[in-house]
Amino acid sequence: MSWGKLIAGAIAFAALTPAHDVITTPITFSREISRLLYDRCISCHREGGSAFSLVHYQEARPWAKAIKEEVLERRMPPWGAVKGFGDFRGDKGLTQEQIEVIADWVEGGAPEGDPKLLPPVPEPRNEANVMPPGTAVEGVRTLQASMTLTGIRPGTVPEGASLMVTANKPDGEVSPLLWLYNYKPRFGHPYWFNTPLRLPKGTRIEVSPAQAGSVVLLSATRIKP
Repeated sequence: MSWGKLIAGAIAFAALTPAHDVITTPITFSREISRLLYDRCISCHREGGSAFSLVHYQEARPWAKAIKEEVLERRMPPWGAVKGFGDFRGDKGLTQEQIEVIADWVEGGAPEGDPKLLPPVPEPRNEANVMPPGTAVEGVRTLQASMTLTGIRPGTVPEGASLMVTANKPDGEVSPLLWLYNYKPRFGHPYWFNTPLRLPKGTRIEVSPAQAGSVVLLSATRIKP
């Protein structure tokens, strides 16, 4: 057999042999990645959910590079609010450290690890998108009475717009309420504060830039016009 045929045969065999990534990271699906996915992603990414399942390693592994790209661009999970600007319960956004863990896992070969370390798969939660009534703010609104602010949600916000909402109190203190960046319709859910905010009379609620859209204040107390 000629060298040419041997080389051709070797190339054909290599093409039919599955490639295996070199593992260069101690981060594994079973130990770290599954816990992030179970906490932030599988309410949608599961069998019977609104997107393809990421519950099991065999399901998540083919999407590893896409997962890395989506989290680096902060397109997933679809939370919407910029971290550190407002303190919300049920925050699905990933921290920078968590994003780096996912990126390191993918770049290191996306290993499975020991399946015995997998946490239990959580039961699906009912996450109906409840849109409670409230008071719209576009531009600036000055409170005519004190109020307890329990949450805030987007009102009319064009897709792709970015806006910041702050509470400017009479004593000069400024409280960050919500920062939406590159708005998408899936970000239109209520953002409930971990701790309700007590705002005194005369507080100015400001949406900037003013032309970016409106928000709705959600309060345990009635807001006077």
